[in-house]
Amino acid sequence: MNRPGKTNRAMQASHAGKHGRGIAACTAILATVLAGCAAGPDYQRPDVPGAAAYANDAYKELAEWKPVQPADALDRGAWWELFADPVLDDLQKHALASNQSLKQAEAQYRQASALVSSARASFWPTVSASLSATRSGRYSSSSGSIVSGGTVIGGGAGSTISKSYQLPVTASWEPDLWGSVRRQVEGDVANAQASAATLANTRLSLQATLAQTYFQLRIVDEQKRLLDDTVDAYRRAEQLTENQYKVGVAARADVIQAQTQLKSAQVQAIDLGIARAQYEHALAVLVGKTPAEFALAPVKGFALKPPTIPVGLPSQLLERRPDVAVAERAAAQANAQVGVATAAWFPSLTLSASGGYSNSVWSQLLEAPSRYWSLGPRIAETLFDGGARRAQNAQARAAWDAAVANYRQVSLAAFQNVEDQIAALRILEQEAQAQGEAVQLSEQSLKIATNQYRAGLVSYLNVVTAQNTAYSNERAAITLLGTRLNDSVGLIKALGGSWRAQDMREAEAGAASPDGLTGK
Repeated sequence: MNRPGKTNRAMQASHAGKHGRGIAACTAILATVLAGCAAGPDYQRPDVPGAAAYANDAYKELAEWKPVQPADALDRGAWWELFADPVLDDLQKHALASNQSLKQAEAQYRQASALVSSARASFWPTVSASLSATRSGRYSSSSGSIVSGGTVIGGGAGSTISKSYQLPVTASWEPDLWGSVRRQVEGDVANAQASAATLANTRLSLQATLAQTYFQLRIVDEQKRLLDDTVDAYRRAEQLTENQYKVGVAARADVIQAQTQLKSAQVQAIDLGIARAQYEHALAVLVGKTPAEFALAPVKGFALKPPTIPVGLPSQLLERRPDVAVAERAAAQANAQVGVATAAWFPSLTLSASGGYSNSVWSQLLEAPSRYWSLGPRIAETLFDGGARRAQNAQARAAWDAAVANYRQVSLAAFQNVEDQIAALRILEQEAQAQGEAVQLSEQSLKIATNQYRAGLVSYLNVVTAQNTAYSNERAAITLLGTRLNDSVGLIKALGGSWRAQDMREAEAGAASPDGLTGK
């Protein structure tokens, strides 16, 4: 025998279910149709003035340089291996593992990557469940009470206590009809890629600073070696002058002058200890150690030469510079924010559904009569906001213009940086050749002056002059070597740290999505 009440409820539930499924189907179709819509402009990399001509004409400062290729066996990015110094190789490994600034940049990159995952979560519905038990009461006067002057004089007060048990499950979803979420994800991906470029920039700056500091320390060691040799030479010259004075060939003034020159060289040798200690302390911090934990012994016969670096490279390579990549990704993020601001003009659609169990008796909570459900979409649109959305849109577009200008400025500065380093290396190479010839001539002049003094043909002043000239030229040659090594590192840094053709192809292939991050 059928129960009319139960049959009616079943039919109502069936109709409601069909109606709900119809709404959901229509909404899904609408969301699919509009899924391709994304408010705001699609990102196009801004043009850099002069980049095309720069790529075709190579570098202004090339002059007589000939493009060459370094050994292809080198690992990508391990550019310091060009200098073939095992101590430098070891320091670079320790720095990459222990430097605190690098660890900070790496943590910031992970933070930016987590923001991408957080933004992508907005593509999916939100489902929540809860369980609650509520006990409530209501107080009232009994029906037999007689109130006189505000005082109960008859009857008694009563209360009603009720219990409620709830087990609801709710779901809501806001389809990305206008591409607001997609643009936000796009912006967060660009921000994460900029953070990855910042990490690369920090790593490259660390490597370059470490190499330059190491070279400066070795140059100080070379200057100390030169001064030690000079002190020995001055000591021999002082002994020669003493002998000449004893036999009456030289004057007492020559002896005093030789002693003064010897002491001055000794003072300069001692003074170099300050610079060496400071460079050693700087290296300790770069490799993540305290100065007390770190020591680097001097080496004898420091003979490093600046490596041959290919400079005939297209401007495309500069796009791989970390600072240029950061500026370009910032422009992409600003473009995405324009889309987010534009999407705010359109209405939002929210699909929500809820269901569960509700009963005043705990033991009957999960029974069929305790079930309930609701389903329905909600469309919302802001009718008046006092110009807030218009202002936000203008702000986003202004930020885009600023990011584009910054990207172009950083790119132009990159061109200048490379030109400066190429010009410096070209000129320093010519200067080193001339300085080498000056060293050889000054050494010959010193030998001649010393022999003439031994023969009594010239005064000791000629020897002193020749000694000072020889020492000055040799020290200038060592200082010039340090400058060339530092500028070689500067050019490598300006080129982004790696320049091989195969590296460029790999970087170009992964430029749209470094570290596996995409906006899809």
